[in-house]
Amino acid sequence: MLELLCPREYVNSVFSIPLGQLQARGIEGLIFDLDNTLTGWKAEEVDIKTRQWFEKLKEMGFRVCLVSNNKKDRVNNFGRLLGVPAISKARKPRRRAFREAMRIMNTRPESTAVVGDQIFTDILGGNRLGLYTILVVPLSKQEFIGTRCMRCLERLVLKALTRRKLLRERI
Repeated sequence: MLELLCPREYVNSVFSIPLGQLQARGIEGLIFDLDNTLTGWKAEEVDIKTRQWFEKLKEMGFRVCLVSNNKKDRVNNFGRLLGVPAISKARKPRRRAFREAMRIMNTRPESTAVVGDQIFTDILGGNRLGLYTILVVPLSKQEFIGTRCMRCLERLVLKALTRRKLLRERI
């Protein structure tokens, strides 16, 4: 069970993701969580650095899709701001939204990575489908109350993964 909760990479932010290494692994599609991965939980804008980084992703040939458990209006707005398709009310870690994102991007599990800040939604959901999973440190401590409760369990999981040498050091 612990393996399903283990990300392949653990990074300080999306900007630390080794994009060249992902391409070398054959990763063509990137599924991104939204809240506390790309922007703050209640933020209404994406900062310029993130917008420019998304342009770089597209220039490098990555296909990108947002997948969030948040509401349709919010998720679609950020999809428009970043110029990428977006799936809302995803009910992660269920597989449906991840499969839909791969359909939209025309990718297969072995050529798709998922990037998110939560082990029990993003990482578990991605691992259940055999996607390459990347855990990022949350952008902010401000988040939904249910998420705050899950962070306690996440800390225990991270400690267990580290003890068993399953988790690589953050980059």
